[in-house]
Amino acid sequence: MAVLRSLAAVGAVPGLWWGAARAAAGLRGRCPRRGYAADSAQSAPTFGFLLDIDGVLVRGHRVIPAALEAFRRLVNSHGQLRVPVVFVTNAGNILQQSKAQELSALLGFKVEPDQVILSHSPMKLFSQYHNKRMLVSGQGPLVENARVLGFENVVTVDELRMAFPVLDMVDLQRRPKTTPLLRNDFPAIEGVLLLGEPIRWETSLQLIMDVLLSNGNPGTGLATAPYPHLPVLASNMDLLWMAEARMPRFGHGTFLLCLETIYRKMTGKELRYEGLMGKPSVLTYQYAEDLIRQQAERRGWVAPIRKLYAIGDNPMSDVYGANLFHKYLQMVKHDGAEKQGAGGLWRQRPSATQSCASILVCTGVYNPKGPEPTQPVQGAEEAPFHGHRDFSFSPGLMEASHIVNDVNEAVQLVFHKEGWIL
Repeated sequence: MAVLRSLAAVGAVPGLWWGAARAAAGLRGRCPRRGYAADSAQSAPTFGFLLDIDGVLVRGHRVIPAALEAFRRLVNSHGQLRVPVVFVTNAGNILQQSKAQELSALLGFKVEPDQVILSHSPMKLFSQYHNKRMLVSGQGPLVENARVLGFENVVTVDELRMAFPVLDMVDLQRRPKTTPLLRNDFPAIEGVLLLGEPIRWETSLQLIMDVLLSNGNPGTGLATAPYPHLPVLASNMDLLWMAEARMPRFGHGTFLLCLETIYRKMTGKELRYEGLMGKPSVLTYQYAEDLIRQQAERRGWVAPIRKLYAIGDNPMSDVYGANLFHKYLQMVKHDGAEKQGAGGLWRQRPSATQSCASILVCTGVYNPKGPEPTQPVQGAEEAPFHGHRDFSFSPGLMEASHIVNDVNEAVQLVFHKEGWIL
């Protein structure tokens, strides 16, 4: 309990736990060049990689050349990984299997679906909501993704719009030409799943608000908005992400910010989450840690995985999350507390993992020509905080253990530190 109280003091999402402090001091700098001589290799790895995708391995649909170099080091002559690797992305508008196939084609080796963690993957652990009737927001294979996660009864925003066409009024072309009859045969919605950024934000914002304010009966409405409102599960808190454009693009975190602001403006109360996952959630890193362990066991690597290296391009999600998880591991080790998931949903088997180091690359969101991630912009009192509302701003958490140019240099750095042949 001491661990949970300490983590909660930083700024917690309801039902989850967090922590604060910086990771152990490491190399700091503005994307230095590095080259390392090879040391003796080990027979079995005692470390693993958590790799972000957008801005680290790819930009939009183009692979970053350094990623191909990195995987020439990571994959042996038999096409197998030399160390356990899990791809941890805040993307969610794609099927896990499709993302694995996409990565396989780009990187030139077989990526298995269970090596990919999407932003909403930990929703599999929230089984108490799996039989509820849930409104799902996002794009891509929404219903398929929801069912893979375990949700058996979902309604899309488009289905809700078709059932109640008078609710969607912003687009003049989509307004009904006649007044339809009110429906009283539509089963009540019991919760909301926010899997990723939708396409028509105004429609999704309006209908999600309708569901929350009407306690799941948008065709009727209530005189007073219920509070606490229906359970909301959300994934991907990234305010920004990097694609082919030279400037970052809005992420699902921007959509969540809009929804939270509208809800507070209309009700005077805070929108609450029963689960908020994706990086920098500790739950997401626990989930990744368990997949790393399973991967090592399948390969017959008997040495325990003691160190994780998280490589990313976003100080707020990748660096903050890795440092937060590192602090959590240290507190668990010090206090002897049992690791536990959100609200007691998931108990992980005892783990040998002792540390998680954050490595920031300069090929995505992070701009090496700008100020350090924790330094204020010139002329401003403090740097803008791009993190989610439910996370406290802790500058130390956004200080990467190491800053390198790209993922290839990151892999070289780790291999050198671990005494592995490059």
